Amino acid sequence: MIKRNEKILKRKNTALLIIDIQERILGVMQNPEGVVTNTVKLINGFKILNTPIYYTEQYPKGLGETEATIKNALGEAEAIQKLSFSCSGAGNLFEELKEKEITQIAITGIETHVCVQQTVLDLLANDFQVDLAADAVSSRNSFDYETALNRMRQNGAEVTTTEAILFELLEVCGTEEFKQISKIVK
Repeated sequence: MIKRNEKILKRKNTALLIIDIQERILGVMQNPEGVVTNTVKLINGFKILNTPIYYTEQYPKGLGETEATIKNALGEAEAIQKLSFSCSGAGNLFEELKEKEITQIAITGIETHVCVQQTVLDLLANDFQVDLAADAVSSRNSFDYETALNRMRQNGAEVTTTEAILFELLEVCGTEEFKQISKIVK
């Protein structure tokens, strides 16, 4: 029997986690449009695949709500409020993921070297596989962004892209889901 790599995302145990893409800080990030566009692609793809989506807001009183386009794509979902940089401090999020037998987490968010990195390192410490959409995370400067990507990769994170995440979850072409997701990534 031919084996598939265990790191390839599987729908039944994958969730999307969107970290702190908030109005008041997004504007100072590098490539904010790309972060928003790729995050919305992931949201729409995960909805088509009926896969769980979570999102956090860091101190919304100071940083504002989640960016409007993303919030609109999320629909009725409720933000998980946090004060900690890591999502390990976002209520019982990690426990809920474990209870739902989620073992693979696709990540998008800001800032790459602060909240995203601390969350990724904590997820890895708690035996989750992390797939970081490098085209859907950002920092204020490229040095922090690149350094954080390297650190997370060295600690076991899978650094990948929005499109790669969606096609791994699809597994095959020729389905109605494939047609819908193909339109999203164009």
